[in-house]
Amino acid sequence: MKLSIVLSTQPASFSALAFKGNIEENIAMIKELGYDGVELAVRNPKELDVNQIENLTTNNNLPVPAIGTGQAYGEEGLSFTNADSSIREKAVYRIIDQIALARKLNALVIIGLIRGTVPKNGNMDEAEKLFIKAMKECAAVDPNVKLAIEPINRYETNLLNTVEESLAFVEKVGMPNVGLLLDTFHMNIEEPDINKSILVAREKIFHFHVADSNRWYAGAGHIDFAEVLDTLMQVEYKGFVSAEIMPYPDSEISARNNISYFKKIMKR
Repeated sequence: MKLSIVLSTQPASFSALAFKGNIEENIAMIKELGYDGVELAVRNPKELDVNQIENLTTNNNLPVPAIGTGQAYGEEGLSFTNADSSIREKAVYRIIDQIALARKLNALVIIGLIRGTVPKNGNMDEAEKLFIKAMKECAAVDPNVKLAIEPINRYETNLLNTVEESLAFVEKVGMPNVGLLLDTFHMNIEEPDINKSILVAREKIFHFHVADSNRWYAGAGHIDFAEVLDTLMQVEYKGFVSAEIMPYPDSEISARNNISYFKKIMKR
């Protein structure tokens, strides 16, 4: 099982990021700690030095399994379901830019909070139609770049909280390069049984996030990650297991404790 961890390439208010800040120093630390890859959280690819990223990840032998896009929503309010059509259009264009970056780095693109949320007086069916339209437009840009929709817990959005809902949505989109990113933190809130949900999603799992029940590193809460890894092996998941965790008590310790925990249970 290949292990990666999320690194934010740009300033962000989102707290569940073990690494922010100096990209060169953080990539060196991630490599030193023994991770097999580095997932990149990117708000705007046009503000990145992509050549620097390519050189750093290549020189450190750290492939980039995925590009996180949620900061475009968190920092700029871009979303596929915003009532303002110009904002929806900007959100689609931003993901198209992310797809171009993903193509360069041989990564997939995560569709998380950029889908938005539906206000109390909003129309859920209309929001879903807008979301489907945006996904089809983005997925058609490059069939070789996978887009992974993340079921996210009810406290962050009311649009696609569960694996079952998200699988049904993927079917409606009907594009082979659209699948799911599952995250143990969100699943612990929304799924009656994390492992049964993994079994149901099976080949639609394009990427996998880990954080414990408190969003700290694995082993700091109550999720049974040994069973989770066993279930991922059962469905023949071949991708990365990527830590999206709080930097507590600090970045290095959280990342070190996370990989130590996984290395230990992988030796069983």
